[in-house]
Amino acid sequence: MKGIVLAGGAGSRLYPMTQVMTKQLQSVYDKPMIYYPLSILMLGGIKDILLITTPDDQPLFQKLLGDGSKFGIKLSYKIQEKPNGLPEAFVLGEDFIGDDDVCLILGDNLFYGDLNFFRDAIKAQKEKHGGLEGRVFAYYVADPRAYGVVEFDKATKKVKTLEEKPEHPKSNYAVPGLYLFDNTVARRAKNLKPSPRGETEIVDLMLSYHNEDKLGVAMMYRGLAWLDTGTPRSLLDASTFIGAIEERQGLKVACLEEISYRQKFINLDELKRIANALPKCSYRTYLEKIIAEES
Repeated sequence: MKGIVLAGGAGSRLYPMTQVMTKQLQSVYDKPMIYYPLSILMLGGIKDILLITTPDDQPLFQKLLGDGSKFGIKLSYKIQEKPNGLPEAFVLGEDFIGDDDVCLILGDNLFYGDLNFFRDAIKAQKEKHGGLEGRVFAYYVADPRAYGVVEFDKATKKVKTLEEKPEHPKSNYAVPGLYLFDNTVARRAKNLKPSPRGETEIVDLMLSYHNEDKLGVAMMYRGLAWLDTGTPRSLLDASTFIGAIEERQGLKVACLEEISYRQKFINLDELKRIANALPKCSYRTYLEKIIAEES
């Protein structure tokens, strides 16, 4: 299983913050936004990740993350010249995907909570349970009209209908920015025609699987937090949420170095080298606390 983080786009809803720096490098409490989707992939055991960025922002991501080796992962980069729709991520990543399955996560989506649903979905995707070759996730919301909405058979977990921002939703399950597909996804994405917006649409890609009875649903557990960070208000809410969790527990959310160590991507000596290279700051103090506990 490979991973793609789509971190392009203009971030116009966050202007003027995004005039000089993309939204995925804006801070969510104490770390860059991009740490959060990367942490989800890493917690799912995904180590080979493609980061899709704008031309101007790619050097900033490379300065922040490098080739991923310090986290025990492999990071590759690809430029999206302009926003042409989410499915373009698979076209740009065709060679990267190769013969593997792939997980796409949007760079401004934040999830917090029990991720066993994600690990289970990855396992099912690899084994093609039920003959399903693509999977979307279902998250219960009070008012789904602002989202892509999925209706599905709860016994077979097969999709029945998919609608984009329907006026009269057929279910309360929204589709968040997290998807699993097999290696036919690049071919399917290439065959999509742009919508009236001038972009290819992720719902059309999902429908290409659904029309062949190959699209399933993985339900997200009740209590899981899903936060979009694409507007000033939602960015503030996400920062407040993460701050409250971290201050109460004394544990960091989406600390990539800690996740690398817990996932056994790196060992304790490597974690020590990372901590020693950091300036004096609370982030370094946190890593030093982990090292002391593990030594």
